[in-house]
Amino acid sequence: MSSTGLIARLTPHQERILKTLETIEGEISTQDLYIQLRNTHKTLGLATVYRGLEVLRLQGLVQSRTSTDGESLYSLVQKHQHYFTCVRCSKSMEIDACPVCQVEAELEQKQSLKVFYHTLEFFGLCTFCQAAGN
Repeated sequence: MSSTGLIARLTPHQERILKTLETIEGEISTQDLYIQLRNTHKTLGLATVYRGLEVLRLQGLVQSRTSTDGESLYSLVQKHQHYFTCVRCSKSMEIDACPVCQVEAELEQKQSLKVFYHTLEFFGLCTFCQAAGN
C-alpha cells in the first residue's frame, strides 16, 4: 500500500509500465511506451498498455496531459506540472512558477480532499513563432 492509501496490488504488466516510465525523462505517448515495452516483453499488447496506464492514472501513480494534436502523454506523477504550449509549432515548455499551490493546499486542508497532482497549461505563440510572423 502506498502513501495514497488507495493503491491496489499491481499486475506484472502495470509494474513493467511503471518501471519503464521511471527510466523516461519527461512524457511519452502510449504508442511510444508500447514500442519500448515490446523490445523486452514480446507478449505485451497495445490494449494492455492502454488499460495499464489508465489503471495507474486512476490510482494516482501516473499523470497524463493532452498534446495540441490530441495525443495523451504520460509520465510518473510529479506534484506540479506546468506548461506553455505554442499553438503554431506545438512545442511545449515547462514552467517553474506555480500559482496553484495555495489552492491545492486549501483543498487538502479545508475540504479534506486528497490531491494527487495538478497541471496548468498556457497556450499562445513562442518567441520563435512570434518572430517568424504573427
